[in-house]
Amino acid sequence: MPITTALRFFTAALLALALSACAARNQAPVAMGNDDDDAACQSRGYAQGSPEYVACRKDRDVQRSAATARADRRQRDLGEYMLNHPERP
Repeated sequence: MPITTALRFFTAALLALALSACAARNQAPVAMGNDDDDAACQSRGYAQGSPEYVACRKDRDVQRSAATARADRRQRDLGEYMLNHPERP
């Protein structure tokens, strides 16, 4: 009887860990920051709707996309390394 209880607990813990990893995957990278794009561009003195403001928002979007792509690539590279080198933890 205790073995099945331990197995259920282990399965539940494993499931919770997997779901928490999936939930955190779509968050913005820490290096990019989670501040407001509108506030950041307006703090530089750009009026909302001006060409400089639009360029600032586009630049921030490109930076965020690049940071997300880098994080995804690092995660993929780590997974491939782990698959190709099972002897090294």
